[in-house]
Amino acid sequence: MTTPVNSRRWTNWGQNQQSVAEVLSPASIDEVAAMVTASAAAGRRIKTVGSGHSFTAIAVADDQRMLLHRLNQLTSVDGDLVTVQAGMPLSTLNLVLAANGLAMPTLGDIDAQTIAGAISTATHGTGIRLGSLASCVEAVTLVTGNGRIERYDRESPEFPAAATGLGALGVLVEVTLRCVPAFTLLADEKPMSLADVLAGINEWIPANDHVEFFWYPYTDRASVKINNRVPEHDRPLPGFRSWLDDDFLSNTVFEGVCKIGRKFPGVVPTLNSVAARALSARSYTGRSDHVFCSSRRVRFTEMEYEIPRAALPDVIDALPRLIDSLPFKVLFPVEVRFTGPDDLWLSHGYGRESAYIAVHQYQGCAYEPYFKALEALCEPLGGRPHWGKLHYRTAEDLRPAYPKFDDFLAVRDRLDPARVFTNDYLDRVLGR
Repeated sequence: MTTPVNSRRWTNWGQNQQSVAEVLSPASIDEVAAMVTASAAAGRRIKTVGSGHSFTAIAVADDQRMLLHRLNQLTSVDGDLVTVQAGMPLSTLNLVLAANGLAMPTLGDIDAQTIAGAISTATHGTGIRLGSLASCVEAVTLVTGNGRIERYDRESPEFPAAATGLGALGVLVEVTLRCVPAFTLLADEKPMSLADVLAGINEWIPANDHVEFFWYPYTDRASVKINNRVPEHDRPLPGFRSWLDDDFLSNTVFEGVCKIGRKFPGVVPTLNSVAARALSARSYTGRSDHVFCSSRRVRFTEMEYEIPRAALPDVIDALPRLIDSLPFKVLFPVEVRFTGPDDLWLSHGYGRESAYIAVHQYQGCAYEPYFKALEALCEPLGGRPHWGKLHYRTAEDLRPAYPKFDDFLAVRDRLDPARVFTNDYLDRVLGR
């Protein structure tokens, strides 16, 4: 269920966050500035909301909710620099870029987020020579806490904070992206034993453009996905196979399996084993965004932790015991992806090669002991929680994980001294 535009009551995609607030729907950047100016003068707060794909309370408004769905237009194309309004969804951005012979060099596995939400939370794909989506940003335009319209490019001292700003510095209204020529990906997906994945992963990561894998709890089985750029040629999956794998099995059947597992937890290990062994290898080519992004209709809650890439074996080794110790069963596979270093201060991948471990639970299933156990495993390794995924960290224990944490707070003090853009989540993770 999607929250209607302009509804005072709002629920996120995962349906684990909700709020009731006054709704603001500006149609221009000047209207955003006027609304922020009026709110600051009245001592009110504004929280900007995108598509609601964060599981944390980062977008929960307790006073006024600002929607940017009307700020969704292409502003300009100048070679490989593309400027769009920040309310544009990634799905629309991908169409705009393709029409201009361009593409994003990296994407995550869904494209429902707005560009503002994606870069503000350091959303990422996989690829050790690539950072988060925000690493493609060349400039941003913000409406700051005093209602001023400010543009920050890579030469601006505020830029490393503003490009991944968590919505704490202002209303992001325009983004300039450095894109790449449109490209085709060869997708190679195959089931393997987890032991074989771990034996080969350090060789595959530098040798390929994009590598990720999924491990099925209660089994020794995994699935590896490797994508590489290839000369343009068309070898798509047959229509029936595409529907069978990506629609019927990944959504319709998987939803049914999750419902069975939620009602009868004792059968989950068997279901996971059958699912893992039912996987078959497939190889196909497609336009980059078509390969990167998939339809996700089965709803869930999620935690994702970034750790230094070298720490991955410790986490993978501990996960089976961690999951076996839980008072409930885990229905979803564990997803592992990799990125290179970012230079953006609050990007999870700031300054290092990263491995990301994402854990999920089906909607309506218990998750907190699972997520807290993963956090307890990753935090001592220097782990950083994804800003848009559930976690339990605070400013006090996040500060040591981010070398530029206090530099970010200094920019926040300059751009939003009255905390027009804060909410309870930001108070927790950044301080007041």
